[in-house]
Amino acid sequence: MVRYSEELIEEIKNSNDIVDVISQYVILKRSGRNFFGLCPFHKEKSPSFSVSPDKQIFHCFGCGVGGNVIHFVSKIENIDFRETIELLANRANITLPTLDNSYQDNKRAILKSKVYEINEIAAKFYHENLYRPTSKEAQNYIKKRKLDNRTLKSFLIGYSGTFDELYRVLKSKGYTEEEILASSLVNKTDNGRFVDRFRRRLMIPIQDTTGRFIAFGGRVLDDSKPKYINSPENIVYSKGRNLFGLNIAKKGDTKKIIIVEGYMDAISLYQRGITNVVASLGTALTEQQGRLLRKNSEQVIIGYDADGAGQAATLRGLEILQNMGCDIRVLQIYGAKDPDEFIIKYGPERFQKCVDNAISLVEFKVKILKQNLNIENINDKIKFLNEIAKILAKVDNNMEKEIYIDKISEEYGISKEAIYGEVNKLIYNKSSEKKVLERPPIKNYIQNKQTEKLDESVIKREKMVIYILVNYPKESYSSIKDKITVDDIKSEINKKIILKIYEQYAKGSINNIIDLFDEEEIVNYLSGIMTDDFGISDINKCIEDLLNTYNKEKLINTRNDIIKKLENTNNMSAEEIKQLEEKLNETILKLAKVK
Repeated sequence: MVRYSEELIEEIKNSNDIVDVISQYVILKRSGRNFFGLCPFHKEKSPSFSVSPDKQIFHCFGCGVGGNVIHFVSKIENIDFRETIELLANRANITLPTLDNSYQDNKRAILKSKVYEINEIAAKFYHENLYRPTSKEAQNYIKKRKLDNRTLKSFLIGYSGTFDELYRVLKSKGYTEEEILASSLVNKTDNGRFVDRFRRRLMIPIQDTTGRFIAFGGRVLDDSKPKYINSPENIVYSKGRNLFGLNIAKKGDTKKIIIVEGYMDAISLYQRGITNVVASLGTALTEQQGRLLRKNSEQVIIGYDADGAGQAATLRGLEILQNMGCDIRVLQIYGAKDPDEFIIKYGPERFQKCVDNAISLVEFKVKILKQNLNIENINDKIKFLNEIAKILAKVDNNMEKEIYIDKISEEYGISKEAIYGEVNKLIYNKSSEKKVLERPPIKNYIQNKQTEKLDESVIKREKMVIYILVNYPKESYSSIKDKITVDDIKSEINKKIILKIYEQYAKGSINNIIDLFDEEEIVNYLSGIMTDDFGISDINKCIEDLLNTYNKEKLINTRNDIIKKLENTNNMSAEEIKQLEEKLNETILKLAKVK
């Protein structure tokens, strides 16, 4: 387990405002004291994801996920605690101390660290191998692709050996078989031999945004299949969470980022001066990759291949990026099948013009629609108008919508009135349907078999106890701790939280209740409690009412227990019966005095 001091963790959290951090991934809009947006952790159309700048927490009322800035970054980036602390510390320019020895007990963290080392050694080994006399085949391919030494060095492009050359290098450096196999760079055969995964291929290392080597792509040097062999996902690599070349693109101007399909597209553009380019690791853009793009650029230009598969991938990518609020454009190239071929054929200046003239999502959809319909045919033209209306109905900005309608009207000979009519009809129907179908977001708190049996009012009351103890400790702790015991709490999860609160207060105070728990379900549950305000206007009156409720409940339970005992007095003495009756009268009198 990684150990950092509480003071350091608190400094890192305080230096990373949760609204600023989450805004890099989610479009947030202020509503009252909090900010709201579409949850990045589940699909939704109405914003139920809340961020509190006052409490520095987030919570989704749809899926129940929540926590502080550390929990958010760890979940959104799919990284562990140590990596999250490093990322946030780097963001805030905070220098971290050297890890203590307890880190060595974390086997998975050690293995990840070793795999990063192995990948870097492999990248350098492949790169050095490219320049050896035995690598003529790879050198000829490099010349054919017209890649210069600066590009080779920037991407650390290399050439793999013939059988087990890398394995022998790694073994000579002291790495274990478990560590080598975890890197996915070496395979173990059925007869127990170790063979390099990549052999006689042009090697393209993949680095994450921090520059760590996480995977490789290996390209054949002839027309044999498969054209590429890529690293499988492993302990350090998830292809859907990374973008090839982003670590290099970030060194330059990334106000605009061009995303292309393949490694060689990105490398070829870089070679010719287009440095703000990255490649998706597979044609289907993922939400995680979309967040990376949104975080690192102001405008994203999709430059996928011009074929059918490329256009389908473009549409998927556009939808993902649009949902994240990215400013998106689509690159239009003619006379070449992909950006690599285009820039080699026509040069960087002409390519840059295509970048500057990249079209919007609406224009691209209209263009694809037109390709599949004959506008001269009346039925197709009606269908064209109907489909255009569906596209335009999704445009929220009225000025943008008006510009598109003017352009489409002029270009396709359809009256603006007809377009407006169809668009408004869809918007009206959508808004009417929305009123009927929409329901307020439901707070999806953690449930278990025990809490399901409890009355909702009991659960809410116990949550209020937690909320008050955390937010109003001076007003509540001394009066609540003796009158509401842990045994009075019926929900197991609430009991666990309140016990921890009492223990912490006995030691001193609580800075952040969420920091006291490692369990994800409790963090999510607590974030939901802390996001609610429980409608408290007078805290002292609220505490008084709460204590009265618990006191009354205890008295009622005591009364009922005595009555039950008095129903069967066969084995009791007269004195025992008299004591019970006196206690019953005393309890009833106390109950009468409770407000």
